[in-house]
Amino acid sequence: MTKSEYSSNLLDLGYRYLIDTLPCYLSIQDSSLHILFANQTFRNDFGNGTGKLCHMVYKGSPDRCPSCPVQKTFKDKKVHISEETVQLYNGSMAQMIVHSAPIMDITGNVSAVVEMSTNITKVMEMQKELTLLGKTMAILSHDIKNILEGLQGGAYVVDEAIKDGDMKLARKGWDITKRNITEISTVVQNILYSSKKRALEYQKVAPDEIVREAVALFQDKAKNMDIALRAQANRALPLVNIDPYSIHRMLNNLIWNALQACKNDNEKGSHTVVVRADFYDRLHFMFEVEDNGIGMDEETRNNIFKEFFSTKGHGGTGLGLIVVEKIVQEHEGKIEVLTTPGKGSTFRVILKIN
Repeated sequence: MTKSEYSSNLLDLGYRYLIDTLPCYLSIQDSSLHILFANQTFRNDFGNGTGKLCHMVYKGSPDRCPSCPVQKTFKDKKVHISEETVQLYNGSMAQMIVHSAPIMDITGNVSAVVEMSTNITKVMEMQKELTLLGKTMAILSHDIKNILEGLQGGAYVVDEAIKDGDMKLARKGWDITKRNITEISTVVQNILYSSKKRALEYQKVAPDEIVREAVALFQDKAKNMDIALRAQANRALPLVNIDPYSIHRMLNNLIWNALQACKNDNEKGSHTVVVRADFYDRLHFMFEVEDNGIGMDEETRNNIFKEFFSTKGHGGTGLGLIVVEKIVQEHEGKIEVLTTPGKGSTFRVILKIN
């Protein structure tokens, strides 16, 4: 090997090393969107995609992406940028910024396209957390102010009742105070859970016991609201591996929402909330919270898990169901919502038996 050939090989190795260690996914694709080349960073997170269709590798789909920047580059020979959600080799989802650029042949036609993708998932998560924090401060400052005014109002009624020796008025003032203490406690706990990353602490626990404990916690509140609150828990359920703290928080939010849905319903003579734990199928169990309150229309149903969307109008922040969804996702479960306007709602959380 001559000195020039040796230098050329070293240069080629240097270029390949540089391309393989780029902190982004780099691939070259032909006009049919088959991957001709992929760097090592790409192979680490998507497997060996060489020879495969890019949309099969990125999304596991036989259909081309509607906004595919590579196709656009083949058509107009220009650089294109898009944002895509893709699935990594380990099954997790990632948000990408995708750039495509043409590789021209000697006749000036596009012979292939270079696609460079940057994983911006963590950036998007940080942006979401900062947005959440800002919205939380703006919205909750108003809500907490209203709750504090309620506490002051209740305390004033109690003070006046003590002066007059009126126990009936004192009980009324104390009820107002307790209601606002519950509200501010729920708000603060949901803020802490939604804004702080907490490692789950899994334990083997009995789902029926968790349901009975949650129902017992709200029994007095339900009685004061003239709502029948019942537990229906299957004792045959095995011990399951879950984080009891977060599951309690999830059930607390669902039960409180169900009680509020009943309270806001003026059409029925009586109201009931039922909290269940039972088998869903051979491999899964479920928690259910069912109420015969006001129910939800389709638009409300489609928006309940969005940030700061509340069915309570000015009486809620919408954080409760965001926390519920977060807990279900952390446990790799799924949540179903069955609802009919005027009849009531059922929130069903399905988790693995493990």
